[in-house]
Amino acid sequence: MRSSTAPHERSRTSFVSPSWLSLALVFLPGAIAAQAAPASTGEAWQIIAPAQATLVLARDGSLIGELGRERRINIALRSLPKYVGNAFVAVEDKRFYQHDGVDLMGVAGAIKDAVTKGNLRGASTITQLLVGNMHPDLIDRRDVSPGRKLREQQAAREMERHYNKEQILEAFLNQISFGRGAYGIEMAARQFFGKGAAELTLAEAASLASMPKSPVQYDPARYPDRNRTRRNTVLALMAEQGYLTAAQSATAQRELVRTVTTTRSPAPWVVDVVRVQAERAGIMVMQGGYRIHTTIDVALQRATQQALSSGIDEIETRPGFRGQRCARVAGDTAIAAKTAKVAACLEGAAVVLDPTTGDVRALVGGRDYARSSFNRAVDGNRQPGSSFKAFVYAQAIAEGLTANAMVADTALRIRLDNGQFYSPDNADNAFLGAITLREALTKSRNPVAVQLALAVGMDSVIGLARRAGLRAPIAPYPSSALGASVVQPLDFVAAYATFDNGGVAVEPRFILRVEDRTGRTVFTPQFAPPRSAMDPRVAFIMRDMLQDVVTRGTATALRKFVPSRIPVAGKTGTTNDNTDVWFVGMTPELVTGVWIGFDKPAMISPGAVGGTLAAPIAGQIIAAAYGSRTSGAWTPPPGLVPVELDRASGRPSDTTTPSERRYIEWFMAGTEPGAPVWPWSLFRLGPIGY
Repeated sequence: MRSSTAPHERSRTSFVSPSWLSLALVFLPGAIAAQAAPASTGEAWQIIAPAQATLVLARDGSLIGELGRERRINIALRSLPKYVGNAFVAVEDKRFYQHDGVDLMGVAGAIKDAVTKGNLRGASTITQLLVGNMHPDLIDRRDVSPGRKLREQQAAREMERHYNKEQILEAFLNQISFGRGAYGIEMAARQFFGKGAAELTLAEAASLASMPKSPVQYDPARYPDRNRTRRNTVLALMAEQGYLTAAQSATAQRELVRTVTTTRSPAPWVVDVVRVQAERAGIMVMQGGYRIHTTIDVALQRATQQALSSGIDEIETRPGFRGQRCARVAGDTAIAAKTAKVAACLEGAAVVLDPTTGDVRALVGGRDYARSSFNRAVDGNRQPGSSFKAFVYAQAIAEGLTANAMVADTALRIRLDNGQFYSPDNADNAFLGAITLREALTKSRNPVAVQLALAVGMDSVIGLARRAGLRAPIAPYPSSALGASVVQPLDFVAAYATFDNGGVAVEPRFILRVEDRTGRTVFTPQFAPPRSAMDPRVAFIMRDMLQDVVTRGTATALRKFVPSRIPVAGKTGTTNDNTDVWFVGMTPELVTGVWIGFDKPAMISPGAVGGTLAAPIAGQIIAAAYGSRTSGAWTPPPGLVPVELDRASGRPSDTTTPSERRYIEWFMAGTEPGAPVWPWSLFRLGPIGY
């Protein structure tokens, strides 16, 4: 390619005097006699740092969103291929390297065209355009008066006396708008071609150089043919002005205009969360220029959004679905969708976090951010249903009940303080009688959970949940044992992490650090030190019991997606009238929660349950998180005793026990068979009476 420096080396032409220009302005159509320009403020010529976007970055440094009034990322001119700047010079200001900020030859040509052809065309230089764009409060380009033009020219000349051409062109490329909220060449390159400006091809650079005249009319994604026509004009001008050879120009002109599909942020709800958290810390991220490093795994974030959105789409096609079908919203129809009736659209939320640190790896607050930006994962309050039972059982284990203890799944009639009676039933409208605690949790038997909560005290259960990190108020009523009190999905999933990490509570974390534009760290979130929420032995036993829920209980549908090499434990949840469905579960490395329901609580469909609606979505998320990788393993803490039992009786196995009924049960030392009997015989004698 011909050297692009040749035009730079041309000597400057002599300039017509400014007084001639003042006189010439009177000949422009619609102009009035030139008047003296107002006194210079001394500021309109200055190159200032334009507002930049605050970049929100995933844990690997990739971009997941921007914040700020203008989406802009400043870039150095020297980091770009020469043809990028040359394309803009060729079409916007061919004598850029010869004039002193005002192109008098261009002005003369504009006057001649206006007089002889009746055509009014602009004669502004890149420097003038920069002055007007960078200082709209001082130089209002909507003002067509000669006075404004003279002030602009004066500022442009002053700018050229203080800055070199490279500085001016760099500022121009970083300043201008390319439509769709993209400012500057770097953001435009990302917006339309999915790459940084340094990676632009010659044809792509010319496509972007076509846009300042009219970002809407020459939008390469919406109007590729229009853009190509003007792009080829730019390429021809580049050859004519010596920036390209004729062959290079012709080759580039034959290329089609290929833009990338505009994708929204893969984590819009996360971007909203970190903005709020940073601003609460006193960081004015909307002013731009910061880098927010987050805990998000961008690949897992995308997979979580895809699993949730496609899963909800599929649920809407099932027989008996009670809502309307709500196809996902394309970017160009997002505004229309927001004004449409969306109350009957099924929604959801999903959270994935690291149980050791609380780092949120993925968070999705709904099926489609363009339709509704409400963050159901953070701000939603929904009943967790039977998924809350894990805390009830954990408190019972903490107080000495063993997983093989026989409990009664039977009808209850409990008198409440208001004189009414509460009688929990099961989803299958049946009672199984005496079963082990493990079986009761695996099959999610409601009367057993209520009996346990009343025996240990609902206040004790609430205390455990609170220590685990659940901030939502839990009412001290029997129905709360079945998840009748509302929770926020993020908090609820974080509380489940306590079962996964040896009983230690964690706080959900999104922000790792915030840096200013110089790279200096200006904010690092401070968290309370880890605190024990439950005995690690209790956490292990509960996790072991919850594995049965996935292996042979209410969440077996998850195993259609997650291979057996990855251990999974968890609990489903379904509320009354099939309104809210959940699955919250864990692997040794991740805790995952999924909620599905309508924003205005209503039946999803008859028979809708967490095991068939939420668990499969969670399974897809977990499968995507691991891919072909294997998982770690859970290690029992000291103080646990393993005993082989007969699953049917809950007693130690013997020579007559079939192999398929043999399993290992874990006991806290002193509670294993043969140890002194704990005072739980009341469960063996039948249900608690009230």
